[in-house]
Amino acid sequence: MRIALLAPLPPEKNGIADYASQLVAALRAGGTEVALPLQGTPAAEAPARLRDFAWHTVTHVHAEIGGGRNSEFDALRWLARQQPQLSLSATVHDPERLIWRPAHLPFPLSLAQRWPAPWPQAATLLADPWTLRAERRLARQLDACITLTHMGGHALATRMRIPPERVRVIAHGNASITPQALPGFGPDEPLKLLYFGFIYRGKGIEDLLDAMALVRQRQDVHAGNLRLTLAGGTAPETAFAQHGTYLDELRARILRLGLTDCIDWQLDLPARDIAAAIQTHHVMALPYRESRKLALLGRMLGTSGALSWANACGRGVISSDARAFAEEVSSGNGLTYPQGDVAALAERLTQWLANPSLAAGWAGHAARIGAQRTWPVIAAQFRQLFETLQARHAQAARHDMRRDD
Repeated sequence: MRIALLAPLPPEKNGIADYASQLVAALRAGGTEVALPLQGTPAAEAPARLRDFAWHTVTHVHAEIGGGRNSEFDALRWLARQQPQLSLSATVHDPERLIWRPAHLPFPLSLAQRWPAPWPQAATLLADPWTLRAERRLARQLDACITLTHMGGHALATRMRIPPERVRVIAHGNASITPQALPGFGPDEPLKLLYFGFIYRGKGIEDLLDAMALVRQRQDVHAGNLRLTLAGGTAPETAFAQHGTYLDELRARILRLGLTDCIDWQLDLPARDIAAAIQTHHVMALPYRESRKLALLGRMLGTSGALSWANACGRGVISSDARAFAEEVSSGNGLTYPQGDVAALAERLTQWLANPSLAAGWAGHAARIGAQRTWPVIAAQFRQLFETLQARHAQAARHDMRRDD
């Protein structure tokens, strides 16, 4: 089987690019040929690449949609018009919407993009009915939409007004990693908490720092036994504020809160070092917050690549209930708290500090989840789905031809 994949790929620095590269490698390892028609193509050149690609050489086209990108969305719309013989599918990383915001607003709202805030944001809100119609039209044209969680799948089907059976759930894949015992802990060995992921606004890192400070302010007998590592990739295109960088803001906050002595940094962590970095900690923290601006357009119910790493490495998580984390952390692999509630997060940290053995139970459940979601297993599920969709699409096309005759 030879498929075409439309997706961002490294060296782009975002979670969907990382996901897509792992999926490509797993599909190819399982015997599926994968063509990448838009790899390395600037957005302005994408239409020409689509026209020039030999679509007759592939049996199915799959796309990765999300992250505020429009290239893959526009490519699928073009294929639905110009290559109707192909079956099409997409993994929707940010349900309950496909793209949330269009790259180009219709006239005259497009004029507002030249003006200062809040006019572009207001224009996006006014154009939302137009955006939603375009999303629903494409969703109806796809042979299947894939989501990473059941919560996201249900929301997507409802918002896009497509039959629930057109939405398939395939969990986020993870690497197969050799299990490692939890680090020791005791008077001379602190409990180690890890934030891992891209470090930029919207990840709730400020809430995590504030919660740690609150635990200390309560003078809990165990508070001095906790260390936090902030690890992962920095994204310069999103990290810069008007007055210095986001990292500078975090360092200033740490200093102001008196946390300098219990914070470690592992920035721009190489991929080869990720597993070791996670497994030298007891628990991962995912304090994400949802954007209030995006909440005006719908609910974002995706999951997290960092959470898949926690499962792969056999480590539990303390997570907010943002996105679809409540579903992902419902199998005994950690604790959740209401997003943005610093006091509740501090309570979860205190609960763990008072009973460090909780981490061992979370780790065991996480490891079992990770073993069920290795990339070879996930790739086999995708391949089976692609074959089913291609056969069904071809059968429907033959039926339409007979009906026309």
